[in-house]
Amino acid sequence: MQDPGAIRGFHAHIYYDAHEAGKAQAFAERARAQFKIAVGHFHLAPIGPHPRGSCQLSMSPEAFAQFTLWALHERGDLTLFCHGLSGDDLADHTRYVVWLGPSEPLNLSMFG
Repeated sequence: MQDPGAIRGFHAHIYYDAHEAGKAQAFAERARAQFKIAVGHFHLAPIGPHPRGSCQLSMSPEAFAQFTLWALHERGDLTLFCHGLSGDDLADHTRYVVWLGPSEPLNLSMFG
């Protein structure tokens, strides 16, 4: 088992379709204000391994614990794909993951 200390941070990707973009933006803004976390770009189409529109939230392991408890209630019907940042992209997107909402298939081909 890998040392849990090797997880240096987390990403939480908000998944949404075009008609949910406003809801995703409002959720991201509430998360930024509540936890002082970084909010990335809002993509309306699949990008990287993500199957649909998404926005990345970046946070420390400490913030992730609090964010996750908060997001369980605050996300509404948005799906969140959360993963650790260990330096191994494939493991980060397959092994060190938490889904809030239904899981969705990722395009892992880029991780070789």
